[in-house]
Amino acid sequence: MSDFVVVDGDQAMFLPAFGAAMVVVQPGVITGSGPATVGGKAVCLEGDEGSVSVPGCMYVAPPYVIPGTGTLEIDQLAGDQLTQTTVGGGTKLILKGSMFVAKFSVNSPAQQPQATGPVPDATPSYSGNGQFVTTNMTVKAA
Repeated sequence: MSDFVVVDGDQAMFLPAFGAAMVVVQPGVITGSGPATVGGKAVCLEGDEGSVSVPGCMYVAPPYVIPGTGTLEIDQLAGDQLTQTTVGGGTKLILKGSMFVAKFSVNSPAQQPQATGPVPDATPSYSGNGQFVTTNMTVKAA
């Protein structure tokens, strides 16, 4: 089934629920590296999802209610977010598709208040989801 092709500058919108953690999300921007263009913007190829990185997002993960910070990234694209037949330079194109798997990597852990002093969250990363918001409303691929 065809869907809109993701292009350079499109946004990756993350959902705030990352398992036990609630993240104050901010959108990420994907950088396209394809040889083809849509509306003057390079198409995004498989692997370009690695260009999305949103540092400095605050989070809590009860009982760790003193906020910490971390970085949002795309961990894995969904099966419907890569072309099956259309390729750019021999590489699959990224499609809007459904939801990708997102990763929140803790940089500064949230903390649990204790009488003896705060206890840091020992979880190094959390998994969540997100989706692309594309400015391309004309070109679809399968």
